[in-house]
Amino acid sequence: MSEEIVVRKCEGMEEFRRCVELQRGIWGEADVEIEPATMFAVAAHTGGQTLGAFDGERLVGFTLAVAGLRGRVPYLHSHMTGVVSEYRDRGVGRRLKLFQREEALGRGIRLIQWTFDPLEVRNAHFNLNRLGVICREYFPNLYGVTTSPLHRGLETDRLVAEWHLDSARVVAAIESLVKDPIEASAIIELPAGLESGQGEGSSQLVAVQVRLREEFARWFAKGYAAVALRAGPKNQAYLLNPWSDF
Repeated sequence: MSEEIVVRKCEGMEEFRRCVELQRGIWGEADVEIEPATMFAVAAHTGGQTLGAFDGERLVGFTLAVAGLRGRVPYLHSHMTGVVSEYRDRGVGRRLKLFQREEALGRGIRLIQWTFDPLEVRNAHFNLNRLGVICREYFPNLYGVTTSPLHRGLETDRLVAEWHLDSARVVAAIESLVKDPIEASAIIELPAGLESGQGEGSSQLVAVQVRLREEFARWFAKGYAAVALRAGPKNQAYLLNPWSDF
């Protein structure tokens, strides 16, 4: 990755508009879910975050987060992160998340949450294994069925990632001190081929989604949390353990 890439807060409407253009390039002109520049401005000025990754003057990635409350405890909901295609798998997304963590901790915020599709194996691996999040909530069809090609015509089921920023678990994950997991108290198996989009729009993929929805609901009701992803090519699975630390 270019040493010239800098991650910082975006400033002013011009940079917020560039975040909107980046969305269109990443998610497509026809996607009705595009956030306007005013949303980025509101987030930046009301306790949220509008962060950008810049290669020289070029914006190559961004993160948008809004302020939230759990009871009386403030946290950030990380609504959207995007990186242009030619900069993916080069550490830009990780640098955005680590800057997001540092900025939040600097304001006394100890929790960031976001949602992700449990069928997206690479995102799950990054979130659970590389960032150290845990998941204890599952929202069926959170955003409804959309026109976005990224959603593959499926209901938008989402796991909730909890990133407890100063926990020992997170520190160990971001400093690469944790070995890739193999076993846990419970597992939720995944079929091979999900990361390649195999079975898009098929009844088989719908059946997998329904099964995951039922299994996560059952284990979460018992007080378990998803803590890792076993990412082997033929034995992918979510790993779960009983959880009461937070």
